[in-house]
Amino acid sequence: MGPYPERRDLYQQRSPIHHVEHLDCPLIVLQGLEDEIVPPAQSEMIVDAVRAKGLAVAYVTFEGEQHGFRQAPNIKRALEAERYFYAQVFGIAPSDPMDVPSEPILIENL
Repeated sequence: MGPYPERRDLYQQRSPIHHVEHLDCPLIVLQGLEDEIVPPAQSEMIVDAVRAKGLAVAYVTFEGEQHGFRQAPNIKRALEAERYFYAQVFGIAPSDPMDVPSEPILIENL
């Protein structure tokens, strides 16, 4: 993208937090709490912006994960969370025990 701060304009242009006015759909964020690429504080800013717009939002965190999950239980939980989120957002009734995550997922503004 270019050196920072010399190309700060480009960083701002490409950063989602500077364009939250365009957000208009439900969002699930799966966050590794040790992520140094997208730190939790940045994800929380986006989640807060979506929440403030009244859009459906879920924020699911994972201890011991970074940018991309590597632990099998966390990968499973992430997939369950996504499946559950989409089913709830699109109004799909559970038809299989796999449709309900092993750990509850909070979806706000649904």
